[in-house]
Amino acid sequence: MDTVIKREFMPGVTLICVRTDQFKSGYFSVTLLRQLDKNTASKDAIIPRILRRGCRAYPDMKSLSARLDSLYGAGVWPTLRQRGEVLCPGLACSFVEDRFLPARERTMEKTVSLLAQILLDPFTKDGLLNSDYVATEKEVLLNDIRSVVNDKRSYAQRRLREIMFSEECYAAYALGSVETASRLHYRSLTSYYREMLAESEMIFFYCGQMEAGEAALVLREAFASLPRGEMIPMAETEIRVNSGELKLVTEEMAVAQGNLAMGFRLGETMYCPDYAAIGLFNSVFGGSSSSKLFRNVREKLGLCYYVSSSLDSFKGIMIVSSGIAPRNFEAARDEIMEQLEACRRGEIDEREFETARRRMITSFRGVSDSPDALDSFYLTQELRELRCDPAEMIGLAQMAVPEDLVRVAESVLLDTVYFLKPKEGGGTDEADGL
Repeated sequence: MDTVIKREFMPGVTLICVRTDQFKSGYFSVTLLRQLDKNTASKDAIIPRILRRGCRAYPDMKSLSARLDSLYGAGVWPTLRQRGEVLCPGLACSFVEDRFLPARERTMEKTVSLLAQILLDPFTKDGLLNSDYVATEKEVLLNDIRSVVNDKRSYAQRRLREIMFSEECYAAYALGSVETASRLHYRSLTSYYREMLAESEMIFFYCGQMEAGEAALVLREAFASLPRGEMIPMAETEIRVNSGELKLVTEEMAVAQGNLAMGFRLGETMYCPDYAAIGLFNSVFGGSSSSKLFRNVREKLGLCYYVSSSLDSFKGIMIVSSGIAPRNFEAARDEIMEQLEACRRGEIDEREFETARRRMITSFRGVSDSPDALDSFYLTQELRELRCDPAEMIGLAQMAVPEDLVRVAESVLLDTVYFLKPKEGGGTDEADGL
């Protein structure tokens, strides 16, 4: 059985160790916890990308790749995750476990040491981040931001968030905006990098065969030079339980089909959230191919090309996304609300409930199938201040009953409806690609 140990590693740094012999590769990540902010998101997103270009010992991708190859194909890559209004940039690495090598190569120590060098000792010129690396990664970041509009489903959800959370940090995009990314400069980024390194709360996650105490010693040596200044306030997510006045926004674009996005707040259930019940409710309502939305709005009534619901239980919201013919806007919107009302009335049959439960159990069992999934899971648990492992989450799902889902449904409140429709004379009633 895997052993999970959590400890304070150094000021502002939490270490989570998962001791396991399950994988042929070990895994380690450093995650910085940053407050999502429209003014700084682009900086938080780009810095790990720039750092991965090279460090002082291995100043370019060629020499860095050669070093990784010498470590039996170890890997180091930038990461960017989001949990509610907490942005989580960082670096992660993987390495072959020593027991699979002909001699004790100490690949964990060497790979983690390399990651630490990338994070703490980047390649600089005159003490500044390399301007060429910054310029290259800036263009890549700008392309990534601009590409959102190419996926109209994602774009509609992006616009919904901007409208629904116009007065909240959550309106910001994790990559920032074209405007803020365009202003990135290697001089200001150097100062920001140093500040974020010294001031950010961090989570170190290790998964592998090494005992927690031994792993901590290795990490302490590798990160001995990690600067620790005065910590900024812990990044957190504001949860607004009640909706204000219902917002209805329609915009036009040269698209072939309408894209409907409906934003709901989970309401009073977030005062004491039962995450298993919330997840099961979403699965029954719209989070799967066996959900009420899929079976009724799409399959039975044929009102849409696709429809599904997704959760951000950190922020306490649910988004329903649907591709529709413009003429079906009102019918699709009303039927989506009718399926929510059905959940509130307790019209959840045993088959629906058990299918959702099995899906959730399978999902939690799958967490233990890969180190990066374990990393994601324990990051989520740490930010929720929960101490449940995957097996305990499965236990919560097994104890849930349909009445728990009804209580969640009764709490859900519609906040914003956003409809992206074809321009007059510029669209058709046919779906893209159909």
